[in-house]
Amino acid sequence: MAALVATIMGVVREVLGDSVVDEVDEPIVDYIANVLADQDFDFGPPEGHGIFDALGELLIDARSVYDREHCLEVCAKLCEKLGSHGIVKPKQAVRSLAAPLRMNAGMEEEKAPKKTEYIFDAPPLSSRDKAKTELNRRKEDRQREAQYEMHVAEMEALRAGMPPVYVNHSNVGGSTIRDIHMQNFSVTVGCRDLIQDQTLTLAFGRHYGLIGRNGTGKTSLPRAMAQHAIDGIPKNCQILHVEQEKDLEEGTESNQSLDKIKDGLDKDAISKRLEEIYKRLEYIDADAAEARAASILAGLSFTPEMQLKNTKAFSGGWRMRIVLARALFIEPDLLLVDEPTNHLDLHAVLWLETYLLKWPKTFIVVSHAREFLNTVVTGILHLHGKKLHAYKGDYDTFERTREEHLKNQMKAFETNEKARGHMQEFIDKFRYNAKRASLVQSRIKALERMEHVDAVVRMAVFSQHHVDGLDLTVNPLLYMMRCFPVVRKVGFAFAKITFKKPHIILLDEPSNHLDLDAVEALIQGLLIFQGGVLMVSHDEHLITGSVDELWAVTDGKVGPFRGTFKEYKKMLTT
Repeated sequence: MAALVATIMGVVREVLGDSVVDEVDEPIVDYIANVLADQDFDFGPPEGHGIFDALGELLIDARSVYDREHCLEVCAKLCEKLGSHGIVKPKQAVRSLAAPLRMNAGMEEEKAPKKTEYIFDAPPLSSRDKAKTELNRRKEDRQREAQYEMHVAEMEALRAGMPPVYVNHSNVGGSTIRDIHMQNFSVTVGCRDLIQDQTLTLAFGRHYGLIGRNGTGKTSLPRAMAQHAIDGIPKNCQILHVEQEKDLEEGTESNQSLDKIKDGLDKDAISKRLEEIYKRLEYIDADAAEARAASILAGLSFTPEMQLKNTKAFSGGWRMRIVLARALFIEPDLLLVDEPTNHLDLHAVLWLETYLLKWPKTFIVVSHAREFLNTVVTGILHLHGKKLHAYKGDYDTFERTREEHLKNQMKAFETNEKARGHMQEFIDKFRYNAKRASLVQSRIKALERMEHVDAVVRMAVFSQHHVDGLDLTVNPLLYMMRCFPVVRKVGFAFAKITFKKPHIILLDEPSNHLDLDAVEALIQGLLIFQGGVLMVSHDEHLITGSVDELWAVTDGKVGPFRGTFKEYKKMLTT
């Protein structure tokens, strides 16, 4: 086999030329030779087309040939040269039979014995037994139908990522919700612990930004809170969770509910329920509800004509705006919003910032938009290392506070290690000095009592046996995806468009679905990129940190904007 591969390698060099082969990566040349050396490889006909079908695209991508026509010529020459070495073997022709062939010729023609049919005599069923059998059959059918509907409901809930969120508008079970105290809770997804043994208090009226790297639990924590799966959340707490890519459900849930009321409740129950509804309508000022809803939709860039359309007439991004508008209109005790700016234009983002600044109740927002967080939040919840740390202030304040905390932690570590070093030096020097035995003993005890401060140091180890810790049953790409799930979608998309070193890259909202650290990495990557960049984005931090010139689209025309992004925002708000 090795001799055959060497022969084929020589033929490839002869046809392509040494200068061309030397510029191609050695693994690609080895791959080509091994493919052609396969005893089952089909070289044609026509001659060389088998090589072109198997390796043509690879040869073109490796720039071993100029174009498709040149590649066909090269493949034909390869086939010819390999044939002269006896590697391309002619296929045996397929002959047609001169006459039909009977497959059972020469076999004894015996008829197979028929199976004996057994007939069981049973007494005829009475009409009562027949009715009973029919009832059992119908019961089994209903059970199977119920099981099927339950299965469908479970699959729908699983596909949606969480059970439907129901907002409780009544105050049954307690007074108006104020602060929320969640103690000793953990969040686990599958077999993976995301948050462990945490205590969190949400002060009424505070606006929190939930941040952390992708995969740390920024989506799972609000989902668990929305399901009341964490102890400490009052049962009568109205929670509404707006997730990323969450679509509106089309259906007739209200009609179905009315049908159930008509069928299953008496008039007194209906009257009581209607009384509760009227009280609720009066409480929420239902007369002004339509105007308030229209105002919210207008703020999210819905024109009056768009507000009259059915939701199914809108695309996914506009439906997400409707979901967000519904949440703002309901105004629950606790609003949980995941990446609300992803599907908004800059006008809608600015309106949402203004609206949330006046939000009277508590909300938690997950966002990658640094300036949006600086505008709307009054506190930061940072998920890191399965722990949840609370900080006061906006995102910039959080960064300064955390940086100062890390500096103080490092100083404490250095001071601690310096003191321990002095004590250990004294102990080593006078350990066997009888006159100073008491001093040595006191320092040994003090060293044992001294609190050891750990430095925040990330360390990675590579040893000669490092391969023993790898999963050898999967390919490298799948292994990296399992280890670093954050790079599954967006990361691989960026890797794909930059792998061939393009002259110009076009980016449409590239910061969507990235965490804040990844946005910073994207900015650094764009700064060192040598080609041109044309980017559509409403992320102020990304734009100001990575581009040299602004272009604005106005009245169907696009042109340069002579000014900064802050000046453009100011122009939109005035």
